[in-house]
Amino acid sequence: MRPEGWLSMLVTARGQFRARLSQIALNQIHLLAAEEQLSRIAFVAVPEDMVVIVFPIGRAMEPVCGGLRIQVGELMTLWPGARFHTRIAGASHWGMIKFKTEWLDEYGIALTGTVLPIPQTLRRWRPPAACLRELRGLHSTALRTATNCPQALTNAKGVHGLEQQLLHATVECLTRGSSEDESQAWRDNQDIMVRFEQLLQNGLSIHAPMSKICALLRVPERQLRRLCAEHLGMSPMSYDRLRRMSLVRDTLRRVDSAQEGIAALARRNGFREPGRFAINYRAAFGESPSATRRRARSHLETALRSR
Repeated sequence: MRPEGWLSMLVTARGQFRARLSQIALNQIHLLAAEEQLSRIAFVAVPEDMVVIVFPIGRAMEPVCGGLRIQVGELMTLWPGARFHTRIAGASHWGMIKFKTEWLDEYGIALTGTVLPIPQTLRRWRPPAACLRELRGLHSTALRTATNCPQALTNAKGVHGLEQQLLHATVECLTRGSSEDESQAWRDNQDIMVRFEQLLQNGLSIHAPMSKICALLRVPERQLRRLCAEHLGMSPMSYDRLRRMSLVRDTLRRVDSAQEGIAALARRNGFREPGRFAINYRAAFGESPSATRRRARSHLETALRSR
């Protein structure tokens, strides 16, 4: 998902994360559908030259982007360069359509006489049911065709026709749909969460308490807790702790990490009490840190034997 702007992903439930990702890259449009089986949080930066549309599929858990839940019957537009957290709280199925910005602007003006009403922020839309059904139907049919009859998408005229249909359906959804303008307070809160993520990525929480982070963000701790509950589904300290534990886990799963002891690795990521770290690690991932390292070595040995 990194080409789609996903900078990081954190699984937030115990168990084995499973997902199915289906993608089609047409000339000007990129289609994607994802099925995920566990709750997770991702931090996303939309590519600068793309406008992205996201919508839930079926009745599975609805995705939350920037603290806003995308409900059945809705879609969300993501402006180029937008940065936000997106999360799901369980098994989820969602779709995405990505347009080249210049191409969408050009054809939007040709079809409607004006630039499409896509604001420079995240925005939820509720299109007429028939319009959204047509858009989702085209999205589903294209992905099904790519799986069952991929040669059909090598025909230039067929691809052009599909892109035109997707464009018309998108224009209908955005010009005939209703939306609510997000308040300035919501935009300010969104900016706080982006800056919070950046501070954590820079490692500030390893050396500074959460009160120092709140001071740098210029927000009360109560407000940060509320925003994290909306955007992340957990407290700021829980998110920071799980994020740092996942960094340790990622390192332990690399076979080149064997030279560094587990206690030293934990301390390097801000866990000063190895015993408590091991307990929290097992609670989060269902195994001890040493078991993670042994499993990584076992996988490597199995791979070498198979060669």
